[in-house]
Amino acid sequence: MVELVLRDDEIVSVQRLLDEIAGRFDSVEDPGFLREARLLAHELPRRLRAAIVDFGAEEPASGVLLISGYQVEEERLGPTPASWSLRTVPSPSGREELYLCLLGELLGRPIAWSTQQNGYLVHDILPMKGYEHEQLGSGSEELLWWHTEDAFHQYRGDYLGMMCLRNPDGVATTVGTLDGIRLDPEVVRILFEPHFTIRPDESHLPKNRAPEQEVDGALATSYQGIEQQRQAPEKVAVLFGSREAPYMRLDPFFMDRLSDEPEAQAALDALVRAVDEHLQDLVLRPGDTCFIDNYRAVHGRKPFSARYDGRDRWLKRINVACDLRKSRDKRASAASRLLQ
Repeated sequence: MVELVLRDDEIVSVQRLLDEIAGRFDSVEDPGFLREARLLAHELPRRLRAAIVDFGAEEPASGVLLISGYQVEEERLGPTPASWSLRTVPSPSGREELYLCLLGELLGRPIAWSTQQNGYLVHDILPMKGYEHEQLGSGSEELLWWHTEDAFHQYRGDYLGMMCLRNPDGVATTVGTLDGIRLDPEVVRILFEPHFTIRPDESHLPKNRAPEQEVDGALATSYQGIEQQRQAPEKVAVLFGSREAPYMRLDPFFMDRLSDEPEAQAALDALVRAVDEHLQDLVLRPGDTCFIDNYRAVHGRKPFSARYDGRDRWLKRINVACDLRKSRDKRASAASRLLQ
């Protein structure tokens, strides 16, 4: 894992920049902020910018960049919300959302999904009553199976960014890569071939939208596309790119077993076992931000018992795409960050 701890002078510089931006924009959803975000990101401390740019350029085998030192103001944040849908503008965590998006702009462009968390650019990851056993960021008591974020979709993000606001129980994020794993060449050959299906995860289904979200024509079409991918997922390869340093596309919980292709299933089982055996725990503390290479690493979460007392684990999450143009057919305009 690549680690950077901000110095005191860098923290002061970051806070001054956030003071300025928060005084101009109420939300990261503001089109004005999104127009200026990359330019504003270049006002972050140089050492911080260099660490993020190098992480993107060098693609380290660990697949994780951890940035520590940001100071979270507990009193300003208030209690952990009971649901991701309980949003106010401006948000008490607006400064943290701005900070996370600025960091993401140095890797690519933060993107949103119309079928996920009301189309918000920044997601809230927190436990919700009634979701304890779901394979969702709002789950808690079940192991969240490791996966590539939005593995089912061709326009999934290149990076996943998560910032910790609160984690009193030290709940671990799990991270796995192929670093140090040696698979049989025949297994690798099969995994590079399109034998496998990945269905959409639960977060994109209509049952998990906010109650107040209206399903208009565009959103209805998006949900139809999700349903089509659930019913008839395309065959894909789970490894791609360089044979020496493969990229991954995996979500075992939502992958069908291949009863008619035993060799392919055996190859997938070998890969899943290997990743399982090399999983590592990453415990994020308040102020920590991590970026996970969504091509080089998979991630999940250890189970925990939620308190529902306003002090539960609370993360902010963004998806970052290196090339917005490739998803132009799913966005209403060139400037839009929302994938329909």
